[in-house]
Amino acid sequence: MPAEHGAEGGFVHHACLYGSDAEFLAMAVPFVREGLAAGEPVLAATTPANIELLRDALGERAHALDTAETAYFGRRPVERVSAFLRYHDRRARPGLRMRMIAEPVWCGKSARQVAEWKRMESGLNVLLAGLPLWMICPYDTRTAPRDVAGAACATHPARLDGQRLIPCATYADPGAYAAAMPPPRSPAPPGAARTGPTDRLRAVRGFARERAAAAGLSGERLALAVLAVTEAAGYLLAGEGARLALRAWPEPGEVAYELLRTQPAAAAEAVPAFAGFRPPGRAAAPEDGLWLARTLSEALDVRTQGPLTRLTLRVAGPGDAERW
Repeated sequence: MPAEHGAEGGFVHHACLYGSDAEFLAMAVPFVREGLAAGEPVLAATTPANIELLRDALGERAHALDTAETAYFGRRPVERVSAFLRYHDRRARPGLRMRMIAEPVWCGKSARQVAEWKRMESGLNVLLAGLPLWMICPYDTRTAPRDVAGAACATHPARLDGQRLIPCATYADPGAYAAAMPPPRSPAPPGAARTGPTDRLRAVRGFARERAAAAGLSGERLALAVLAVTEAAGYLLAGEGARLALRAWPEPGEVAYELLRTQPAAAAEAVPAFAGFRPPGRAAAPEDGLWLARTLSEALDVRTQGPLTRLTLRVAGPGDAERW
């Protein structure tokens, strides 16, 4: 694989559409071998079947490859970004870049989840910018939905066909891509509980606790739901003159909260498209609370229109055992 494909100093993000084991190996084996030969940390986060294929092809060098089953390498986009950064922080070496094969999992996801993963794939170009990291995201066209495979070229600047690099003519600026693919909105039902407007976190916390308890949450689940809503509200209230109106309602397996922020037009700022996806760093930052809210919730969508920002947050309800 020609070295210039990943010679840039910062983040390099390529897709690979493959339809057979041979096509996967044609991309993966040279990529991994060259990285290991250069002493670079190399991670393959892909399916168990692909990991086995890759190890067999590498032979004696297989022990030097880091591997992870991609289904467990970050269940949700916010967790996936954190997993990438943890690997970078743990394995980074001065003067060396690192390589990752990072295969998303598309099968079995809801339409909302697929859209969120597409946005994250685009957002990685912003969230990981500047890192000395060459990432290839394989898409198995035998199993990935057609629209997912098509989106790969909108979210990656180029794709690899074996060792041949092909620029993606449909690649979109990440911010524009996110704006063109807003999360689906589920309007609050007529009977949703509501409160506000308020600029006091104590009122937000009390409302969040009351609605979580009414939906059947208790103990740690209730406490985490309240924390998620409070942290999201704290982020939205940071703007000068901001006030929040809240609504909440139960959904199957979830409790939904809608936070509507109003601000004077002169002070209104759009929430950045990928705010809250990077975990907190050494210095505190305004987005830290939003990252915690994303991590504790099942889904968190943000829409901004002029002076209004609408944040919809869903936490696991009493009938959802997936995370417990």
